Amino acid sequence: MSLGLFIEQIFNGLQLGMILFLMAVGVTLTFGVMNLINLAHGSMLMIGAFLIAFAASSVHSFGLAVLLAMVMVFVLSWVIEKVLVKHLYAKTHLDQVLASFGLSIVLNDGVIMIWGREPLYVNLPAWLEGPVQLTSTFSYPLYRLAITGVAIMGGLVLWFLLTKTRLGMQIRAGAEKREMIGALGVNINFLFTAVFAMSAILAALGGVMLGPMISVQSGMGDPLLILSLAVVVIGGIGSLKGALYAALLVGLVDTLGRMVWPTLLGPLVGNIVSNAAIYILMALVIAVRPSGLFGRQLQ
Repeated sequence: MSLGLFIEQIFNGLQLGMILFLMAVGVTLTFGVMNLINLAHGSMLMIGAFLIAFAASSVHSFGLAVLLAMVMVFVLSWVIEKVLVKHLYAKTHLDQVLASFGLSIVLNDGVIMIWGREPLYVNLPAWLEGPVQLTSTFSYPLYRLAITGVAIMGGLVLWFLLTKTRLGMQIRAGAEKREMIGALGVNINFLFTAVFAMSAILAALGGVMLGPMISVQSGMGDPLLILSLAVVVIGGIGSLKGALYAALLVGLVDTLGRMVWPTLLGPLVGNIVSNAAIYILMALVIAVRPSGLFGRQLQ
């Protein structure tokens, strides 16, 4: 294994980790604030990818296409919350799982009805193509670096919103004492809608960034949803810091493992171990710290 290939895989792992962070933040927000298990969260990533493909083919400007895609995701998520999701807050977690899983199926089939079964592809603008020479012997694709930069910027915007604004204060208070902030006159319905839309936009942002890298097709967000659930468990439910550290850890373990384990153990056993590595890590974390790395200790 060459040093250049190892460094490239580290960059790839960090990039995957940042996309998982955007997904996991939405999962941990909706559960921490709204006590909602949302298995349709991966479908929002898929919709973001489909919308960037549609917008890019319609306006022929990548920047404008991204803006249009995010606006459409915001509107769609707001409608979904008002029509369906708001009725799930008082339901049991089993009801939420069943309803959100059904919503995921509807969304996955909906994109097939609109765009068909054939995968879509998004062409990169010329200014994002090509490699960047990071050292005299190592170069890395510019767009992959841009993905990492956008994800970091999204995380910083979210941090500012949650820590420096009144809405963020209400969201953090809602995660702690939902009934109390309701008694203080905070509009809980608006707060929940805002949190749901925020989590959907973050997931869709991941889909928008992945659109030019992979084929855009129905169900593309489901595998990433599974990884993001593992991130939430490892990092600790309700912890944004835990989501960040766990997402980077999962991204590196998954990416490097797919290169290292088959080399050490052979293709058959190595592929099995690399596929199971994330869940082995999750089991070890739960065994040592059931609440996750940065979650609250269980009483």
